[in-house]
Amino acid sequence: MAVATKDKNKVLEYKGHPLRRKDNLIYYGSMADKYIIMLQVTETKQLEDLNVATRIVVQLQYTDPDLKSRDRVVKKSEKNSFFEAIDVAAVWLERALAAG
Repeated sequence: MAVATKDKNKVLEYKGHPLRRKDNLIYYGSMADKYIIMLQVTETKQLEDLNVATRIVVQLQYTDPDLKSRDRVVKKSEKNSFFEAIDVAAVWLERALAAG
C-alpha cells in the first residue's frame, strides 16, 4: 500500500487505485472510470486507543452521475473487518474494470 509522506500531493493507493476518505465512507478507485467501490464503516469497536472497523458495507457502483444512487449499485456485501472488505473491493473493482 502506498502511503502519503511529507508530499501533500501524494495520494493513498491500494493495488494501483486511489483511496479517499470522507468521515465513515472510503472510496476506492477513480471517478474517471466506469466503476468505483464505496466502503461504508457502519460499526466500530475500541481496541486500546484505536477505533477498529467491525462492520463494513462494500458496494461496487457505477460512477455515472445521471443514475439515481440506488441504481448505481451493482454489487453489495458486508464484511467484519477492513482487510476483508478491501480484499473483496480490489477483486470486484479489477473484474468490473476489466469487463468494461
